[in-house]
Order: sequence, then C-alpha cells, then structure tokens
Amino acid sequence: MAESGDTQLYAPRQAIFPRSVKGRFRRLKWGVLALAYGVYFLLPWLRWERESGPDQAVLFDLVGRKFYIFDLVVYPQDIFWLAGLLMIFAYLLFFVTGIAGRVFCGYFCFQTLWTDVFLFIERLIQGERPARIRLSKQPMNAEKAVKLGLTHLLWLLVAFLTGLTFVLYWGNAPQLVAEFFTGQAPFAAYATTVFLTATTYVMAGIAREQVCTYMCPYARFQSVMFDRDTLIVSYDRARGEGSAGRAKLGRDLKTREQRQAAGVGDCIDCGYCVQVCPTGIDIRNGLQIQCISCALCIDACDTIMDSLGWERGLVGYSSQRVEDGGKRARLLRPKVLGYAAVLLVAVGLLVWSVGNQAPYDLAVSQVRQPLFTRLSDGRIENAYQLKVNNKTGHALGLTFSIEGLPDAELDMGRFRHIVLRPEQRLRLSARIKARPKVLDGRTYPVTIVATPDAGSGLPPVRHATVFYVPKG
Repeated sequence: MAESGDTQLYAPRQAIFPRSVKGRFRRLKWGVLALAYGVYFLLPWLRWERESGPDQAVLFDLVGRKFYIFDLVVYPQDIFWLAGLLMIFAYLLFFVTGIAGRVFCGYFCFQTLWTDVFLFIERLIQGERPARIRLSKQPMNAEKAVKLGLTHLLWLLVAFLTGLTFVLYWGNAPQLVAEFFTGQAPFAAYATTVFLTATTYVMAGIAREQVCTYMCPYARFQSVMFDRDTLIVSYDRARGEGSAGRAKLGRDLKTREQRQAAGVGDCIDCGYCVQVCPTGIDIRNGLQIQCISCALCIDACDTIMDSLGWERGLVGYSSQRVEDGGKRARLLRPKVLGYAAVLLVAVGLLVWSVGNQAPYDLAVSQVRQPLFTRLSDGRIENAYQLKVNNKTGHALGLTFSIEGLPDAELDMGRFRHIVLRPEQRLRLSARIKARPKVLDGRTYPVTIVATPDAGSGLPPVRHATVFYVPKG
C-alpha cells in the first residue's frame, strides 16, 4: 500500500470548459454534424415504396431476417456483404489517417458529434467559458441549481432521442413510437433505449474527453498509420517562439518589428488555442495522444492573427517532413496508394456483388441420417433438404428437376412445382431414387435444377450435390 504523501498513480479529472470559436474548420464541423444528425434522426421516418415488404426506407427486420436498405434487401446468406463493408470502412480509415491523421476523430466520430451538441447545450444554458467556470466554482444556490438542472435535463432529452431513434431502425417507426409511449412495445425496445440513453448521457455529457483520452483504443494504435508525411495539426515553433520565446503583447511588443527586434516570436501567449480544445491540451507542446485533429485551435489562432493583421499559419496542418527540412509533404506515397488500391478493389467487388444479386437462390443439403435407404424394388434412395428463397417483389413459380444421374427419379410429392410469394423462403424435402448398375460404395454427382415458369425471364438455378450408392 502506498504511504501518505506518496505520488498518486491516478490524477483526478480536471473539468474542461471549451470556449466557442468561429472559423472554417468550425463551420466544417457544424456541416458534418448537421448532415450526420439529419441522416441519423430522419432516416427511420423516410418512407419508401416497394412491391412487397414495409414502406420504410431503412429497416432491419430481425423477425423476418431481412434488412431493407432502400431498394436493396439483404438476407442472412448475404452476410459476406457486411464483411466487405467492414473491410471498406477499415481501409478507408487507414487511408484517411495515413494522409491527414485523426480527422475521423475530429469530424466524424459519434463521440465527437454528440459531445459537440452537448457542449452547445451547455453554452446555451450556462454561458461562455468564463461564465461556466464561475458557475462551477460558486456554491450551490438557486441559479446554479436551475442552470445545471436544465443542462442535464436537455442532455438526457438528446440522449433519450438518440436511443429511441436507434430502436426505430428495427421496426416500423410510426407504429413503434405509438407502441413505445403506450407501453405496448417489446421489452427489447425499452431496454435498448434505456441503455443507449444512459451511455450517451455519460459519454457525451459526463466523461467527454475521458473517452478520447482513456477509453478509445484508436489513439493508442494510430501511430502505426502515421509517417513523416502524415498531415497533423502543429504549432510553428520557429515562428511562434523566435529566439527569446513567446511573450504577451506589451507596450514595446505590439508590432512584429518590435517583437523581432527583441527576438520574440509571433505567439502572444493568449491561450485561445488551449481554451477552445475539447480535450484541454496545448498544441504548442507538440503532437499529443489526446489531440483529435478537430483543428479548432487553428481557427482560434487564425482569429488572433487576423485581429493583429499578421498572416495565418502559426498553428496549422503540417507534417514531420515539413518541420524537419521544410520540404513539402508527399501525399501520394506507396503506403497510401496501397490503401487506396485495396479500398477501390473492395468497393468494386461489393458493388459488383450487390448489382449482380440473384433474384432467387437454391441451397441443397444431403440428409445424413440415414445416408441412404434401400427400397423394396431394389432402388437406392437418398434424401435431401432444399431451401428456396424468392428475393423478388413478385410471385415466383419454380419447377424442380435433376440432371447428371441416368434413370433417376426426383420425388418431391406435390411440391415438384411451387409458387413462392414475394420475399418468401421455403424449406422442402426431396428424395432421389435410382437403380445403379454397380453397387460399389461410391458417390455420384447429381444436380438439382430449379426452373422458373415460362415468361418470368429468369434463368434456372442449378445446385450440385452427390448421390451415395452403398456397396453391394
């Protein structure tokens, strides 16, 4: 046990009160946030007409085991599409990180997007940074209770809408909302909403920068994707420090000429770049694990430089190669081109696979218990299970036959010809009976064919399997 006075291994969280800032990167972040929120919150309410199925544009139907994404219907056997999509996301992340560092964290991460909204609510209720700091330090009174209570109430409202909206992707949104508020929704809907409400409230409102600093693994392994040409947010130390370091504006240090004569750099040590940082770091100390590349410190510094009439760029995007030798960063380099090549191939294959999706499919599995049956007339019978899936939006008639096994008979009872409803899946039993000339314990290839009705314009589907013949 550590004795009294020993160094603590855990530093208590220091509250961060980010200051608002205006600039091109802040506008870009607002634009990304508006797009992300618009898609997330409005997409479940978007209606979409289909020949069959629900009229919701995006719906994940777990009961029916189908995912509806506009005109695309994803079935369980299309799970490899998900693997392809995850691969695309991974290589897109590698590609973007290799070029511009942690821009995903700064602009597109859910944690960043929701934290921005929670900070906006906090500023709206409690005021700008100095007012929030004063409020946190003052003793509890009516003003503090009202402001903190209203802030947390609005946080909980946003968190609740986040959880409820996620649930709406898994059912008919208008109907599910009505059932939710009348107590008729499934238990899973309430449990999921409560869980996401709690996690969103804690992560975006209470933990905030702790998530990026301690919980997110991306900050730890991002360095393997960085190199000397990766663009990072950095501070121009040579310009900002000069030979005598940085200094605030003073009577004899107001103009650049006065500061250069005194050996002082362009950084006036205003602290604006630190005050706007959502993780509370000082970018002037170099690249740090907490930096999420949101570039708000660039907007802050540019604002100060504009007010002084000096050129921008004291804080900006740079690279290790530029800082070391002044050379321009190489964007097109082998690693980035490799990521891009794999990404393009993966996207192309996924698009091709989705575009060439079969209108229906047939799966055949041989029944192993028993492997064969010897009939009274001397013939051998093998049993099979057929799974047919109609992926079209209209009825589909199919007739089954076999190929490749002479003098064989396909017995499906009255299901030799079936009509599948739109998006219907059906499991059928089939038996193949044959009188082989030689009983030698071999397996013979046989193909089961599903042929659509004439006029459908669809090709037949063949599925190869085997017919087992026991030894005589």
